Amino acid sequence: MEVLAVSSEFFPLIKTGGLADVAGALPGALAEHGVRVTTLLPGYPAVLAKLDHTEPVHGIGDLFGGPATLVAGRAGHAKLLVIDAPHLYARPGNPYVGPDGRDWPDNPQRFAALARVGADLARGLLPAWRPQVVHGHDWQAGLLPAYLHFSGDAADAGTTRPPSVMTIHNLAFQGQCDAGLLAALGLPPEAYGIDGVEYYGSIGFLKAGIRLANHVTTVSPTYAREICTPEGGMGMDGLLRARGSAVSGILNGIDTHVWNPAKDETLAERYSHKTRDKRAANKQALCTRFGLDPARLLFGVVSRLTTQKGLDLLPTSLATIHDLGGATVILGAGHPALERAFQDAARPGEMGLFLGYDEQLAHLIYAGADALLIPSRFEPCGLTQLCAMRYGCLPVVTRVGGLADTVIDANEAALAAGAATGFQMAAADTPAFERTLGRVAEVWRDRAAWDRMQANAMKAEVGWERSAARYADLFRGLIA
Repeated sequence: MEVLAVSSEFFPLIKTGGLADVAGALPGALAEHGVRVTTLLPGYPAVLAKLDHTEPVHGIGDLFGGPATLVAGRAGHAKLLVIDAPHLYARPGNPYVGPDGRDWPDNPQRFAALARVGADLARGLLPAWRPQVVHGHDWQAGLLPAYLHFSGDAADAGTTRPPSVMTIHNLAFQGQCDAGLLAALGLPPEAYGIDGVEYYGSIGFLKAGIRLANHVTTVSPTYAREICTPEGGMGMDGLLRARGSAVSGILNGIDTHVWNPAKDETLAERYSHKTRDKRAANKQALCTRFGLDPARLLFGVVSRLTTQKGLDLLPTSLATIHDLGGATVILGAGHPALERAFQDAARPGEMGLFLGYDEQLAHLIYAGADALLIPSRFEPCGLTQLCAMRYGCLPVVTRVGGLADTVIDANEAALAAGAATGFQMAAADTPAFERTLGRVAEVWRDRAAWDRMQANAMKAEVGWERSAARYADLFRGLIA
């Protein structure tokens, strides 16, 4: 079965967050179920520089302001198609924002181009290959179902329009632009309506995908329910409820080959759930780097520093962590006010801070910290808690979205049954957060209980096996 995936990120070529990890790992997992995925990506400099076995396969005339070439290539075992369009993508750094931190003003054209080429491929742009299903990821691919729906001859829709799946990775990022761009984006007047791309007087990329895709998935069952409510729907709950059974949640996984402490060459010492006593060498290395005492309970953070992630709770709670005999290591970047708050709160021997992102340091934090703090206000799925569990770092999470679906709370019953894998709190507020920190410290002092939880977490199913099977079933059901 041939599937075209359309994504703006793909690990290890280009990454700003979890979207890249999912887009990079899911094709390999689907291959085990007889699904062959080809992924379409924008031709950012970082992508073109890392692409192997490249071959131009199609020349595109004018693509929203300049010529483009469709290039086939590979990244490891992954099969890729890349849009080489320098006028749209030949920009260094972050794929969405310029050096001034603002969105590129032509982002509507840049990601409409991604969706448009995806639709053309779905219709048979390459004579020797046509996908049976197209799978768009997030708002950047949101116009894909619109281009399929509003162009071409309706009489041959059954043969030229393969079914589409739209995956919402985070409903907070919706992709909107001025309605005056409708014609410039190659969409006909009839596309601008409540059953098309119109969204509160603008063009809504993600709204179009949700309305027009054959099926909509999101990245955890709990988040699928949350986004259908006024509290969690970000203005789209009515539309999502109207789609009914065409909306479902399929839990994300992680690439367990990349995230494997037994084979991770970035670590000070490798280990498995059977040799987890060797984790101590990684905690020592992490503490040495940041001048911390490895005898203390060590909390880690690997995250965007935003209020969505609940990390505005942490600066004022660092004193509580210290009183509990703990220390903290923070890796992340985000809102300038939060970055400054952490810089102001830093105390030697109590907190290590790295503003930015460092993949190797992320691995070391998972391998060396005792617990990972994820007090999110909402969380579609989250991947950091899965990576942390794989490495024996117990996640401390809010009971929302995929965090609720993946972490078993260390309540009295779960501890007695030997089933707990982390700590859940009911709300992302300071009282709940600090009470949960106290629970973490209490269990950490019970070394036998903590050891059982580490073993549970490291043995938990965090890969793509079950979820890839659900995607394969979904794809086959759409073409049945």
